Amino acid sequence: MMRNGPSMTPQGAVEQALAAARSGSECVVIADETSTANLRWAGNTLTTNGVAASRSLTVIAIDRRADGTVGVGTVSRSGVTPGEVEVLMREAEKTAEQASPAEDAADLVPGETRDRLGESDWSLPPVATDFGVFRGFSAELGETLRAAQGAGRKLYGFAEHGVVSTFVGTSSGVRLRYDQPTGRLELNAKSADLARSAWAGASTRDFTDVDVASLEAGLTERLAWQERRVELEAGRYETLLPPTAVADLMTYLYWSAGARDAGEGRTVFSRPGGGTRVGERLSSAPVDLFSDPAYPGLECTPFVVAHASGADSSVFDNGLPSGLASWISSGVLSSLHSSRFSAATIGAAATPAVDNLIMTAPGAAASLESMIASTKHGLLLTCLWYIREVDPQTLLLTGLTRDGVYLVEEGEVVGAVNNFRFNESPVGMLSRLLEVGATSQTLPREWGDYFSRAAMPALRVEAFNMSSVSQAS
Repeated sequence: MMRNGPSMTPQGAVEQALAAARSGSECVVIADETSTANLRWAGNTLTTNGVAASRSLTVIAIDRRADGTVGVGTVSRSGVTPGEVEVLMREAEKTAEQASPAEDAADLVPGETRDRLGESDWSLPPVATDFGVFRGFSAELGETLRAAQGAGRKLYGFAEHGVVSTFVGTSSGVRLRYDQPTGRLELNAKSADLARSAWAGASTRDFTDVDVASLEAGLTERLAWQERRVELEAGRYETLLPPTAVADLMTYLYWSAGARDAGEGRTVFSRPGGGTRVGERLSSAPVDLFSDPAYPGLECTPFVVAHASGADSSVFDNGLPSGLASWISSGVLSSLHSSRFSAATIGAAATPAVDNLIMTAPGAAASLESMIASTKHGLLLTCLWYIREVDPQTLLLTGLTRDGVYLVEEGEVVGAVNNFRFNESPVGMLSRLLEVGATSQTLPREWGDYFSRAAMPALRVEAFNMSSVSQAS
């Protein structure tokens, strides 16, 4: 962790690094300060807890050469002391001098973007978390653990909260900062003999909106459903996907919706013969898939923070505003996420990726419970895991069901069935939507470690492909 003297606040580290750059050269400096707190429990007993803090500094040097090419050198390091900042800058500059020409070279974002946050916000100390964030939650958790113990159930799980304060400064005058809180809860309920298991999760900014007793009540109901076991063969079934499972599939779709790979013919969003599928209808249902840094409860960084360049990210875009972005509009693919460079390769406007994802449908208000009640014959999933890509050209994914698959007959859950391996494309799935429920904030089970800010509806999907029976539990 950096020493916390007056000259080595995150802002001070950024300014010191910028001042250390060679006269007339360009650079980007990013300071990230992270703090985390966590609670863990097993068998109805709190087991561990901890807090941690760290700070890292990333220096990006830009070498504009006489032949018109541009080299970029990036060095990131934690534990940087005041005396090491200039050394870091020299190392980045040397790397830039030796680097191959950067294909995404562009002018840095103009410095007037600093006005969007103001000098007072820039100068404030970074935000940190501690165990205080769990004050109300931990009291309710204790009551829930005691109730489960008395009822013969066992609860396992964890709660994590973190805050990352990010400071971006550039030689073009950008000075931007953002404080990102992220919290998640995962809760497993098991029968006393550990033969039955159910899972629930929640994402949160501060744990004031987490109702652990309500989550545990839902798990209790699902454990009761598992008292009857029904064996089913693999096949295609009408399937109800709860918001968490939808989030995992739509997140992978989002990650795969990059402009450059689509323009180069490598993804499901590539048009046969060249170009992209932007403008094509993906679903007859009027679903919208979008990202919005200001979406209530899912607020996230409203500008680009790029520690390195990639297919659809660019260090030259640091500080570029990233606002509301529509990916699918009324069932039609409307845009692909991109940097300024990758957008130019497909002839589109730059649409930076945003760190949240929301799916809605006009007028959709059905709860998962009401969708179960209107099901004549189908499966109800809990969540998905071990999701892997099989074919990028169709975005075919494979994975496993987990912690409860249920058979629904004539509007009632009649028992639990065996787990399955699925083979399904979220893009193909959009073309087979039978019903879209109300949107609610949720936690992806598979991708929650990396992407926790999602709001999704439950979906009824025709002929969801359960490709084989799985022995996973």
